[in-house]
Amino acid sequence: MLKLHLKKNYQVKVISGTEKGKSGKVISVDYRNNKAIVEGLNIVSKHAKPNSRNPQGGIIKSEAPIHISNLMVLDSKGVASRVGRKLDKNGKLVRYSKKSGEIL
Repeated sequence: MLKLHLKKNYQVKVISGTEKGKSGKVISVDYRNNKAIVEGLNIVSKHAKPNSRNPQGGIIKSEAPIHISNLMVLDSKGVASRVGRKLDKNGKLVRYSKKSGEIL
C-alpha cells in the first residue's frame, strides 16, 4: 500500500475541479481508490427510498469523494504545501510542510 500525503482530520485545500480554492477537514480517506471525503465539499444529492433510518425518504445531500491528487495539505498558518518526511531529533520519522518546514 502506498503512503499518502493525507490523513484523517487534516485541513486540506482543493487545487482543481469544481470546488477549486475551497478548503475543509478530511472526514475519511479511501486508500484503495486514492480518494478522500472532505467536510462540506463536493456535495451531491441522492434520492432515498423510505427506510427505518429515514422514514420520510426524499433527497439526501452528502459529501462525495475527491481524488487525493486534487487536494493539498494546509499547515497551521493556512498555507497549502506538499508533505515531506524527515527524521527528528529523537530519530523518529515525522511529516512536515515543505513550504514552511513546520511539523504537521
